[in-house]
Amino acid sequence: MYYTDTIAAISTPAGSGAIGVLRLSGPQAVEIAEKCFKPLGPRGLTDHAPRCLVYGDLLDLEGRPIDRVLCTYSLSPASYTGEDTAEFHCHGAPMVLSLGLEALFAQGARQAGPGEFTRRAFLNGKLDLAQAEAVGDLLEARSREGARHAAGQLAGALSKRIGEIYSALVDVMAHFHAVLDYPDEDIDPFRLEELNGILRGQEDALRTLAGSYQRGRYLRDGIPCAIVGRPNAGKSSLLNALAGYERAIVTDIPGTTRDTVEERVELGNVTLRLIDTAGLRDTDDPIERMGVERSRQAIEQAELILLIVDGTVRLTPEDLDLMRTVSDTGKPWVLVVSKKDLARNASSLGVIGAKAPHAVAVSSATGEGLDDLAAAVEYLFPRGSDASYGQMLTNQRQAEAAGRAREAVGRAREALEAGITPDALLTDVEEALSALGELTGQSVREDITDRIFSRFCVGK
Repeated sequence: MYYTDTIAAISTPAGSGAIGVLRLSGPQAVEIAEKCFKPLGPRGLTDHAPRCLVYGDLLDLEGRPIDRVLCTYSLSPASYTGEDTAEFHCHGAPMVLSLGLEALFAQGARQAGPGEFTRRAFLNGKLDLAQAEAVGDLLEARSREGARHAAGQLAGALSKRIGEIYSALVDVMAHFHAVLDYPDEDIDPFRLEELNGILRGQEDALRTLAGSYQRGRYLRDGIPCAIVGRPNAGKSSLLNALAGYERAIVTDIPGTTRDTVEERVELGNVTLRLIDTAGLRDTDDPIERMGVERSRQAIEQAELILLIVDGTVRLTPEDLDLMRTVSDTGKPWVLVVSKKDLARNASSLGVIGAKAPHAVAVSSATGEGLDDLAAAVEYLFPRGSDASYGQMLTNQRQAEAAGRAREAVGRAREALEAGITPDALLTDVEEALSALGELTGQSVREDITDRIFSRFCVGK
């Protein structure tokens, strides 16, 4: 796709920093860069080879030096966007970047919209839609695992997996078209069995792909984890210990936490979205009662539950009731006995193994036992193999499209087994191909791409 306009933006975060980047893309990108840049050497910018860094001065509207910078350019199609591009690597002073951007605008560039550089890369065929979405995931990655997965998607791991399924279905469709074009040629029974095996194999592959969404979402967003227990059991102290700072108020007064408090932490190789909840108990305080209700909602929405019991006192009937309640949810959970530094001989420590499938004793004050807690969480949510990085779905749009493709292939397989005519099967196979095309952007609506790229930062 050819654009007649050239876009420009600041591509580094707002605020002061060591380095700031001004970015241009479009048919006049190199021309505009030359007008706003004066190399220190005898040769002009384009006298140097593309993708080389050239040292010189960035000039303002009146041709006066703003900053001493490095400038580079790339020519279409060998660039990120597939267009002519240029970049200025400046000192990261907001005023320098602002004055430089004004100079670029004065020479004919316009302000880029959110995600417009990546949108142009997608529309120009440099990235497919799955890779473009991976750029957004990489920008928002909050864990090492999430960043590794996004990098794998950007490198094309998910697109390759989808492409293999797509190619297999195209082969099936081509065969059925041949049967329709030559109606006197019956499908050989052995060929029929082979086609059925291909459809069944791709249905299984799509089921696995659609099923990868939950783990992919965990890698990107973290696992929702509710910290529950009686008032003053040590829930907020554990949250603070895992977060590494005083995120929640801690006092000796029961019922201090009235609302849910959330914090994202990395525990071992697992990213958790911790939700510190109000202590679960019967209360006449209407505000605390609202907090207790939100705690119960957090348990329903969580994928992992940390049940905290006070290690300095004996287990109470309320503790045992909470254990039964949490166990009945069917969700993975860990019994955490708190205040280990104060409870060396307390009876609670002696019943850990008998009361829960996974149990640890920790001290939020000293950090003792936190490694054991990390090991328990990693056991419940094991890290995937390196080969799986980048091959999992990470958003609802992808999961929904993969699910529709699987259903369509399933209908085609059932129709083949029932002896339905090839023209009816083609409708289902084509529907599956269309759904797979949505995953990589071959057949996606414009409003969907608008929604995808609008969440990107300006300059990306």
